[in-house]
Amino acid sequence: MKPRIAGVTVPQDDVDAIVAFVARVEHSQRNALPDVFMSGFRQDAFWTTAHGKRLTGAEEIGAFTHRVLPATVDDPVTASYRVEHILFIRPDIAAVKIRQRPVTRDGEALDEVFRGHEDPSALVAERPEAAPGTPLYVLAKDDGEWRIAAAQNTKVIDPETLASLT
Repeated sequence: MKPRIAGVTVPQDDVDAIVAFVARVEHSQRNALPDVFMSGFRQDAFWTTAHGKRLTGAEEIGAFTHRVLPATVDDPVTASYRVEHILFIRPDIAAVKIRQRPVTRDGEALDEVFRGHEDPSALVAERPEAAPGTPLYVLAKDDGEWRIAAAQNTKVIDPETLASLT
């Protein structure tokens, strides 16, 4: 599925580069590769984790990433990432909305448990590993490369959103 594109007009190469960038983020997360993950950040970036921890600058983001990401290599749950929407604010600045779905290592989507559930928000407490994410990356293109300038990674707990997963 192609992402929705809005904002200023940019070459298709930039859209493709952003989709490839997000695929690298997914690959680095799935394979617990902190250096690959960190290669996508500007030095002055800030990042807020899905649980609200604010990290400022590549040094702090890197220290956190090198501490927590390697420990996930054997986790049975990982995530898939799909670019849903790109807003090109300027030709070199883009806001990127991502659908992050928890999946097993063999690709089974865990967030399907919320579909049609009577009280999906109550199910989050029982199955927190199945809650999807909805990251927002603000990317800047510096020297021809897209990198994260700012990002917010948010877990979905809104009952209507969980119930409407497709």
